[in-house]
Amino acid sequence: MNPADIIKFIRKQFQEPEAFIPLHVPSFLGNEKKYVLETIESTFVSSVGAYVNRFEEMMCEITGAKHAIATVNGTTALHLALLMAGVKRDDLVITQALTFVATANAIVHAGASPVFVDVDSDTMGMSPEALEEFLKDNTIRIGNEVFSKKTNRRISAVMPMHTFGHPVRIEKIIEIANQYGIPVVEDTAESIGSYVDGKHTGTFGLLGAFSFNGNKTVTCGGGGAIITNDENIAKHAKHVSTTAKKPHPYLFFHDEIGYNYRMPNLNAALACAQLEQLDDFLKAKRELAQKYMEFFTDSDIEFKKEPKGTKSNYWLNAIQLRDVATRDLFLKELNDAGVMSRPIWTLMTKLPMYENCEHGDLTQSLFLEDRIINLPSSVIKSKSSSNKIEL
Repeated sequence: MNPADIIKFIRKQFQEPEAFIPLHVPSFLGNEKKYVLETIESTFVSSVGAYVNRFEEMMCEITGAKHAIATVNGTTALHLALLMAGVKRDDLVITQALTFVATANAIVHAGASPVFVDVDSDTMGMSPEALEEFLKDNTIRIGNEVFSKKTNRRISAVMPMHTFGHPVRIEKIIEIANQYGIPVVEDTAESIGSYVDGKHTGTFGLLGAFSFNGNKTVTCGGGGAIITNDENIAKHAKHVSTTAKKPHPYLFFHDEIGYNYRMPNLNAALACAQLEQLDDFLKAKRELAQKYMEFFTDSDIEFKKEPKGTKSNYWLNAIQLRDVATRDLFLKELNDAGVMSRPIWTLMTKLPMYENCEHGDLTQSLFLEDRIINLPSSVIKSKSSSNKIEL
């Protein structure tokens, strides 16, 4: 199969014979304008408002988690979740080398350093076997805590990321982490609407952290959320996310270092309208993924399907090509033709700020880095649909 075949197929699906086709754009077809206008008229546009509370309630309803805490973006959600899990300055957090940079950045924001392990071929997310091998060969247990043999630094969390909405083998990761007494924080930035055996991603670990950036399945421009089943953690997270201010009608007293991480009501209004449409978005994205899957059947290109026992939101559709040269050829041909595609991320260990971090064998990560590209994955709307909000 050559790039021209793919370009023709994609243009047919998106009903765009000539115009530029982005990788992923938001779809505003519900109550977005109504809720945003209501928020403006109420004057409650900052971090206090009815829509912030409603957003948190909806996240609990959707994920099955007992508690949700709204934040300004996915990175702050990850940062705060790590702090709530007990990550402290100079600790180590184990994550995957093949991920978006925010995963590693959030670890550093928490004062810790990332340790990188390999991924599985099917999930493109953390490999339980790689995690277990690293812990077995490179750590020592002292009392109830685990330390790196190389640096003597404490390993205080494991943070897998559900790549492109495809769930990792999270149950096995939890099992291994529990054996070592290490909490798991799930990076669920890309996986709202994704499940493992009927259970939503983010509800397996101690906490999960979501993103609602402009390119996500559900967006509010910029926004994030933490979910957890631990009431004490939830209360503490909400307190710290609002500058750790003690409630009082007029006095300002803050009892610990806090962060201005609370999602504004204006963004929450948009998020609520988007969450109301989540089922429709997921249905449309699954239909597009099925068409891609059928198109690539019996070809020399592998379409990355949801792993067995999971239900993926298919946030970004991905294909695996033969080698890096083929990948680069396809990227150039598609983008030159106005059909946006992109490679998977550069490995964290190749970035200057993380090149000296401790890591395990990364064979599979290197293999996928050379071969994976994403194809247009937006919710397909009818030509008569409007994607604009005019205020």
